[in-house]
Amino acid sequence: MRDILVAAAVALLLSMIGTPVAMRVFARRGYGQNIREEGPSGHYDKRGTPTMGGTVIVIAALLGYAASHAATLTAPTISGGLVLFLMTGLAAVGFLDDFIKIYKQRSLGLRSGAKAFGQLIVGAVFAVLVVRFPNAYDITPATTRLSFLRDFGPSISLIPFIIWVLIMIVGFSNAVNLTDGLDGLASGATGVVLASYVLIGNWQLRNSCVNQLGPNCYWVRDPLDLAVVAAAVLGALVGFLWWNAPPAKIFMGDTGSLALGGVIAGLAVTTRTQLLLVILAGMCVIITLSVIIQVGFFKMTRRRVFRMAPLQHHFELAGWAETTIVVRFWLIAGLCAAAGLGLFYVEWMPKS
Repeated sequence: MRDILVAAAVALLLSMIGTPVAMRVFARRGYGQNIREEGPSGHYDKRGTPTMGGTVIVIAALLGYAASHAATLTAPTISGGLVLFLMTGLAAVGFLDDFIKIYKQRSLGLRSGAKAFGQLIVGAVFAVLVVRFPNAYDITPATTRLSFLRDFGPSISLIPFIIWVLIMIVGFSNAVNLTDGLDGLASGATGVVLASYVLIGNWQLRNSCVNQLGPNCYWVRDPLDLAVVAAAVLGALVGFLWWNAPPAKIFMGDTGSLALGGVIAGLAVTTRTQLLLVILAGMCVIITLSVIIQVGFFKMTRRRVFRMAPLQHHFELAGWAETTIVVRFWLIAGLCAAAGLGLFYVEWMPKS
């Protein structure tokens, strides 16, 4: 437990202090947000707000993780390292996207194909390595089986597994990116998912098959370190949210949104809860579905289901205040996370 507390506390402190420093540096260099012309008119006032704040989240999380291991004199694990690699790699893709937007003074950074290529390269490295590195009990960070509350069914073999993991990584990194449309929305929505994985990792540690075999024990390679990773990123995110809450003084940009999507996808793979993530991150899934529905329906009928997609902009154009949308969406995100945790723990409930 001390590992988790140190990681969260150090990352929180570094992010809380580092974010205003980054704000001043980015503002001085002119690293401000460009606003889409076709976006809600209320967003024009946000033009020039410092962006790329995701760099602070990533750096604070990495240092928080390192501080945790230094304080407890323990070595980092392969599972934790792979999830952090995924986060950092996707952050680099997002940073490049943000930098191009700023350098060329436009709302479009990397072209969609180039961004997807970067996500796929980073994701493929993660997917290939995550089924290697068995420990002394022959447990690897992940297996080539699908998972919900734990692994189930037969192995789907390596290539289909890699494709499946790539779908998860690209899907959830883009889902968080779409959620990052209002001040503090993505931070809050992903924060509850990360908090869920702190609890899940800690529970899996207490009920590990390595410690005691039982009907419901977990074959997870490094559950404690995965909880430490989740806690470090959560702490960094909370510190950033202090400055990102409405009205935001800084935006995370694609640097942060892609990194956060990668972290939750990586945690889902390594904790063997791949399909459960759809429920835990239900708010991000709903927002992504709104875009899919809008685009698909428009292509078929030349009509729109929503005033604007993603979903949060529909409610903006319906006259809802931005803070009202953010808080209500946070509540929905919390309910989704609570539902996911309830499903995770339900198999431990006494059977009458």
